[in-house]
Amino acid sequence: MYTPHFARVLPLLAAALLLSACGRKDAADGTSTRPTAKSAATGPMAADLKATLDREKDFYVVKAAADLPANLKWENGSDLPEFADPNAKKGGTFNYFIQDFPRTLRVIGPDATGGIREYLWDYVEMYPAVEHPNVPGRVYPGFAKEWAADRATRTVYYRINENARWSDGRPVTTDDVVFTLYMLRSPHIREPWYNDFHTKTWEKVTVYDRHVYALTMKELRPDFVVRASQGFYLFPKHAMADFGPDYIEKYQWRVVPTLGAYTLHEADIDKGRSVTLSRVKDWWARDQKFWRGRYNPDRFRLTVIRDMEKVFESFVRGDLDYFPSNTMTVVPKYWYESLPDNHPDVAGGYIHKAKFFNQIPRPDWGLWINRSKPVLDEQEIRTGIQYASNFDRVANQFFRGDAVQMNTRSDGYSWRTHPSITARKFDPIKAREHFAKAGFTEQGPDGILRNARGQRLSFTITTYRPDIRDIMAILKSEATKAGLEFNLEVLDSTTGWKKVQEKGHEIALVALSRSPELFPRYWEMYHGSNAYADAYLGADGKPVERFADGKPNPSQKQPRVQTNNMTMTFIPELDRLIEAYDKADTLDEMKRLAAQIEEIIYKDAAWVPGWATLFYRTAYWRWVKWPEGFNVMLSRTALEYFLFSIDTEAREQTKAAKRRGETFPAQVKVFDQFKEK
Repeated sequence: MYTPHFARVLPLLAAALLLSACGRKDAADGTSTRPTAKSAATGPMAADLKATLDREKDFYVVKAAADLPANLKWENGSDLPEFADPNAKKGGTFNYFIQDFPRTLRVIGPDATGGIREYLWDYVEMYPAVEHPNVPGRVYPGFAKEWAADRATRTVYYRINENARWSDGRPVTTDDVVFTLYMLRSPHIREPWYNDFHTKTWEKVTVYDRHVYALTMKELRPDFVVRASQGFYLFPKHAMADFGPDYIEKYQWRVVPTLGAYTLHEADIDKGRSVTLSRVKDWWARDQKFWRGRYNPDRFRLTVIRDMEKVFESFVRGDLDYFPSNTMTVVPKYWYESLPDNHPDVAGGYIHKAKFFNQIPRPDWGLWINRSKPVLDEQEIRTGIQYASNFDRVANQFFRGDAVQMNTRSDGYSWRTHPSITARKFDPIKAREHFAKAGFTEQGPDGILRNARGQRLSFTITTYRPDIRDIMAILKSEATKAGLEFNLEVLDSTTGWKKVQEKGHEIALVALSRSPELFPRYWEMYHGSNAYADAYLGADGKPVERFADGKPNPSQKQPRVQTNNMTMTFIPELDRLIEAYDKADTLDEMKRLAAQIEEIIYKDAAWVPGWATLFYRTAYWRWVKWPEGFNVMLSRTALEYFLFSIDTEAREQTKAAKRRGETFPAQVKVFDQFKEK
């Protein structure tokens, strides 16, 4: 039995973690962890894991099962409503697309956020408990069957479902929890965000036995149960024997077991052409209340189609089952012109259209100005760009009035982060006034302002969305009225995102899709340590991560890549407020600090508010079925919660009817049960 004294039991934890991985084999379902043949007990990871456990004794804690607090109030979310259709049909293949073949199968590390990560991980993997998408603030069981919260100690306890299995049949245990935290905190993943988040968020993880563990947070947040529960997905320790300094290269194309409903077989990877996910046979959670009725197709095929016009052509041919809701919403021409309500396939009832109102923090579309670039490092220039960017015209012309200009990046949360801040409206005269203060006073024969050295006021806008090229054209045309030239750079999704993450852009027209949360995050996008690796120096002259731990470095030289600080913002006073905000344990205190943070962000003018829509739109063939009400309140896209199913009989019926010229009732529906009043 484990003794409660940590110093004596740490070697036992290390031994248990190492021995538990012996005897590994290829999965029965066809997945493989090749090319390694090592067990987790003998691979390069083993020694480093043991050394880490020895070194970080205050973080990795082991106690006896008898030490579990006796007064815990265990919950299982059984009173929450089911949101999927438990009678949804299983089977069939869902045919969809990706615009670029993934550069890796890894879900973390360089290049991992592009490609197919959302289908491998974000939409399908499981947390111990998951926020209910129609009852925000409450959680339902994931791989844990129950949990208990102790606010006094900032701790949430979890009991892993003893039936939880990886896709290769191996059981899920607390070994996987410990390994996952070790991995996410390791420099080997080359992912600063994960390293920082999992170092700053957790005070410790406590293991009581193979199924019970506890996470203690460093700071008590108003939504700490949701935040602790959705802190990280698990990695299968037994399949990660080769984890080490060369993790990025070794796991670039390696398939590892999954905990969610889908897995990837090596035979279903057709490099450069397609990737097909398969539903795990006898998936352990298939009959669980909040998981049944979801992940219904047997196979999920993703074919590379780079051009969105060709995607649309493939859809109306019936090669694809669904047209993406983000494109149908962001590019209104597909809704109004390419697929109007009187389109023969819509009027004939073959293709259905749906408009769904959700309640989420809105994707922060806008212009992200890189403050580290010459000229753009001047506040007057950035403020002038604010007035020279006509997003009202974008909302009215491009979006046909279906969009509104955002006021702050935090629009869409349940409370307004600043009582009075609104977007600066398009005003060429004011824009020129600010440009003049930065020395751009003379207008050249081409209409573009110049400074005394003859330098033109010209910047390049980069985006990874070819389908919003027309938005950029509107911005370019309107900016010339203020004497500003926007050059347009439209890249594919993988290349464009990589350029922005490596801070190679001048101005980026991009957005981050935020998870629904009680309050916005600022650290990732605005803290100086995410702009420069040497933003702060400690007493010893070495870089530190926080304002509170060091002094601002006046000569930053090391840009930090692979972070979401895409404006390269470094303002020490802002960092101080962000750190205080991240420690606040009441919503009232967070609101007070958020207002100050938003004020600084507004004055700094490095993000130009773009547009927001309060709904998403999509189109799909009539053989794609949805539950009553179509989707859940917190859904960001129609596919996110995998509530759809494929009716193979309806597929054949529809194709046969279309050949014969027979029609069905048209279906153009609006689902407004969650529309904000």
